[in-house]
Amino acid sequence: MKPLVTTARILVGALFIFSGLVKLNDPMGFGFKLEDYFAADVLNLPFLTPYALGLAIFIVTIEIVLGVMLLIGLKVRFTLYALLAMIVFFTFLTFYSAYYNKVTDCGCFGDAIPLTPWQSFTKDVILLVLIVFLIVYRHLIQPIASSAVLISITAASALISLFTARHVLRHLPFIDFRPYAVGKSIVEGMKTAEELGLESPKYLTIYTLRHSESGKIVEVNSDDYIAERWWEKEDWEIVTDKTRSVKVKDGYEPPIHDFKLMLGDMDITDEVLSADKVLLVVMYDIHKSDFRNFTRINQLAEYAESKGAKVFGLTGSSSTDFEPIRHEVQAAFPWATCDMTTLKTMVRSNPGLMVLERGTVKAMFSHWDTPSPQKAENMGLF
Repeated sequence: MKPLVTTARILVGALFIFSGLVKLNDPMGFGFKLEDYFAADVLNLPFLTPYALGLAIFIVTIEIVLGVMLLIGLKVRFTLYALLAMIVFFTFLTFYSAYYNKVTDCGCFGDAIPLTPWQSFTKDVILLVLIVFLIVYRHLIQPIASSAVLISITAASALISLFTARHVLRHLPFIDFRPYAVGKSIVEGMKTAEELGLESPKYLTIYTLRHSESGKIVEVNSDDYIAERWWEKEDWEIVTDKTRSVKVKDGYEPPIHDFKLMLGDMDITDEVLSADKVLLVVMYDIHKSDFRNFTRINQLAEYAESKGAKVFGLTGSSSTDFEPIRHEVQAAFPWATCDMTTLKTMVRSNPGLMVLERGTVKAMFSHWDTPSPQKAENMGLF
């Protein structure tokens, strides 16, 4: 039995550490995923949204620390019950997402390994079984060193996790798994399945219908709704807030969508993607932006324009909210609007900088790492 316990212990501990490390590479992205879960139409916990980033860092740190504690054998009973509590919560969350089709990617392994809700639920159920197995046979788990050494290792893992989170939030992820990573072509990422000669996925709309007299509820997909002429049945009405979309056939989906830049009433997407050099200053939400380095951003923008590059700011905030701030930070270049989720995906900094060369991402910076004109010249950015 002990070899099985050791194997399960290594699998569970290593998986929790791996899961934590992958999310630690991009804690802001995991924070955005938590915001999706806190939304009114999912868990309806909007009061937690302002704390999403802090919770993200706390969760990934706990994942790593508990994984380390299990592997080294520190406070085994506490560790296993803490892991059990976490996996029960995650199992509920992934089942809820899968059954109600609310959050299509749990964020378990960040952008590195996207999982569907049902895949995530299956993973959590397997982990749940393994953790329960370890709880039953926890007497077979022995520490690998003295208590002082184990506590030092655990404390070090926690401190390293927190330091890494701070570093990434200040300087962008170590490894970028997103479709806007340096070297990726936004133009290629936007191509549809039809343009690439591939098959598209198929989605069906699921309607919830209620009988006006009996109150009976039935669910009908959009194909059957049309084929069976449900719209002619006067006693049945659609419950609009229960309508949802379900994927019934896999296919190619472009990794980049909703990349549409509007300058007032003018669509400048093609202009930006076809230009030789473009500097984009991205602020997805003006209310959450850090303006301490905007003087350096303005200096870089002036230098880029002097070299013939186009410069645009991008924001998801309304012009009413944005205009007073734009004047305050003296951002004289034109500002276009874009979908806020797209801007969050583009660069994990608010504000953040992206340099494009004919639609391909040439460089990306956190506002803390805004290069000086001299450094930009040495890097050959413009």
